[in-house]
Amino acid sequence: MGEAVSAQSGVAGPPPAAAALVELAAVRKHFGAVRALDGVSLAIRPGECLGLVGHNGAGKSTLVSLLNGGLEPTEGTIRFAGLEGPGAARRAGVRTVFQELSLCPNLTVAENLRIPDHDLAGPGWRRRARAAVRESLAQVFPGHRIDPDDTVADLTLAERQMAEIAIGFASGTIPARLVILDEPTSSLDAAIAEQLLAHIRRFCARGGAVIFISHLLGEVLSVASRIVVMRDGLITDERPAGAFTRQGLVAAMGHVGSVAVAAVRPGPQAASGEVTVETPEGIRARRGEVVGLAGLAGHGQAEALKRLYLGRVSGWQASRTPAAVFVAGDRVRDGLMPLWSVRRNLTLSRLVALARAGLVDRAAERSLAEDWRSRIGIRTADTADPILSLSGGNQQKVLFARALATDAPLVVMDDPMRGVDVGTKAEVHAMIRAEAGRGRTFLWYSTETEETCLCDRVFVFRNGRISAELTGAEITEERILEASFEMKEVRP
Repeated sequence: MGEAVSAQSGVAGPPPAAAALVELAAVRKHFGAVRALDGVSLAIRPGECLGLVGHNGAGKSTLVSLLNGGLEPTEGTIRFAGLEGPGAARRAGVRTVFQELSLCPNLTVAENLRIPDHDLAGPGWRRRARAAVRESLAQVFPGHRIDPDDTVADLTLAERQMAEIAIGFASGTIPARLVILDEPTSSLDAAIAEQLLAHIRRFCARGGAVIFISHLLGEVLSVASRIVVMRDGLITDERPAGAFTRQGLVAAMGHVGSVAVAAVRPGPQAASGEVTVETPEGIRARRGEVVGLAGLAGHGQAEALKRLYLGRVSGWQASRTPAAVFVAGDRVRDGLMPLWSVRRNLTLSRLVALARAGLVDRAAERSLAEDWRSRIGIRTADTADPILSLSGGNQQKVLFARALATDAPLVVMDDPMRGVDVGTKAEVHAMIRAEAGRGRTFLWYSTETEETCLCDRVFVFRNGRISAELTGAEITEERILEASFEMKEVRP
């Protein structure tokens, strides 16, 4: 039986008569008055990579939870390879790699394989798990440095993401037939991300299926055979990948194009302001400057940022104007207070300024939260709702709002755009430049080279050291990649 192939991506599409691995018919999912999904019909067949895109809050996370059996629909039916009911998704070989990373940190990488593979048991199960994880890591990420016996808590964010992806594709008692990847490259550098995309193409060519969810539209276009666009709980567009362009996808999602580079280049203040940051590694930043840290993931950028931030706030003395604020990329571990509301998470950095006679002014707190909910577009009906009721991208917006709501002169950002849609990225880029224009300094580590190229100055890291300092027209993807792989002297 022949396969359909996308001319744009080279990914094998489904044979015309292939039976669906998962089929949704008129599915609705309501949470009280909130209609997260409002009548979705969709089929995923062997051999295809389905790209799923939409802005934060469009319904993608709810759809994923229905597809993997984590939620039951309010209305409509879902069939998994002809099966229905509890456990049908697992028996049909559906695996999910979550955006928020669901590995148990106190277990080894191999032991975490038992999360998707409940039947992995009996004498020698750890040995079998090690072998399966080792094989999958080698297939997906050749040249990796992860040992199946590594404890997950000891891995970097990028390594944890690689480990969870490898577990999703690993062999088990029930083979993986449909792997759902939710923002799988959000913590990976370009080289490692390309390894994953190549493996997805191989997996689909062998008859597996993948649902690829990402706000990196270039990756979606390069790997998907079909693309589905969601908006407000509905599928609003669905075409073969070759029928979309990047701008066409942005338009279908309901956002205008991204901020032009010219709009975020440095002004006179950034070029001539006083030096406000100097670190032992050689990082320098001026008042009003946006400084990027680049290079392959795991080469010391995140550690340098954390040392700098903790050095500024190590006294832990409460202040109306903190010396620095931090926007975490790993929001679950480093950013969110999961038991608190949206409002409390957002206003945390301003509690001292909001206090009157030692007590927080709740009216001022509500006003501040509502102001930033509107300014940054946090999709919630009430800021008193739990923070975990938000999508991952909207949780990240809360962390941005928490930082920018202060008057801190230094904003430290550790890959902060993880899981944020293209429209929000454009808005945040513009907001960063506006705040820099008022004299704030930004230090920004990003795994996305396109974002790094928006900075005024870039320090490229390799093996824990700065291998190049780039400014102005020198900041290009080619120069950054060149310095990431080939050691250079730091320019004076």
